[in-house]
Amino acid sequence: MPPDLAPADPFGLLAARVHEAQGRGRRAFALFQAARHAGPIFWILPAHAPDVPMLRGLPSGLGERLYLLRPAGEADLLWCIEEALRALPVGLVIAEPEKPLSLTAGRRLQLAAEAGQTTGLLLIRAGAGSNATETRWDCAPLASQSGDSTLHAWDLKKNKRGTIGFWTVSWNGTSAALDMVCAARERCEPAQAPG
Repeated sequence: MPPDLAPADPFGLLAARVHEAQGRGRRAFALFQAARHAGPIFWILPAHAPDVPMLRGLPSGLGERLYLLRPAGEADLLWCIEEALRALPVGLVIAEPEKPLSLTAGRRLQLAAEAGQTTGLLLIRAGAGSNATETRWDCAPLASQSGDSTLHAWDLKKNKRGTIGFWTVSWNGTSAALDMVCAARERCEPAQAPG
């Protein structure tokens, strides 16, 4: 069973639960999460989806652990997600359903994640979230005046067990490490004690 990430980690996805990410940066968020999870990673997307992860462009070591599943229809896609969540020992299941999940389908996925002790991450279209999911993230790439193409805005909009928040991060896509980015004139490091 994969351990839950520390509560102090704002980007840790609770194990044995299903989470959601929406927005233009949802795939970058999914790759960041995949780099943080050990074990096999399943990425499930429709057979007709034109964009698939390029194995050679993934963070180091991820391509060897990633299994792409491309079911023909939505019913098969949901079945694949449920079976992958139930399977042991899977580190993370990333899926891209085309339609919003019904409450019943969302609950079935949660039960499968609990049974397999697997973390699930659904990449959804805006407004297509399920009430059954644990968290919902809104993810967007950010433009930078310095030309840094690694800036992301990750906004935790829904969290059943904690607080919500907004973070600007710099993630270069090569590892599980990232840097927090402060707003102008703010300090990112802790203040030093005087004297």
